Amino acid sequence: MACFMVPVAEAIVVSALNKNSPKSAAPQQGESALTSNETGKIPFTRKLKWLSSMLWGGAALLAFEHLWHGEIVPWFPFLTAMSDRADAAEMFHEMATVGVTMALLVTAVWGVMCIAADAIAKRPAPVKSENSAS
Repeated sequence: MACFMVPVAEAIVVSALNKNSPKSAAPQQGESALTSNETGKIPFTRKLKWLSSMLWGGAALLAFEHLWHGEIVPWFPFLTAMSDRADAAEMFHEMATVGVTMALLVTAVWGVMCIAADAIAKRPAPVKSENSAS
């Protein structure tokens, strides 16, 4: 019914955090411009952008699915479950169970993805041998 609203709320918070976070400044005089491969670390702002994209994309797909099944309508109150108190109670229960679970799962997958990306970025670059051209 409205389970997609929980990931939307998280996406709004993450997008606001990402927008207000200090961006990686240009290198100061005497500093080198290290890339993620040289430092072995991916900037947290880039990781927050990944989470934001995952949440917005998932919420958009869920909203489309709810629209497709007629649970979202183009007139007030926009969610068909809001027109009846019993349906609204069921909708809030679904948001508290299914919506929170989906948001937590997406965040957990993002966390694993960040750990894996950092591990990959820390690996040394492969050494190319001269005999590999054959």
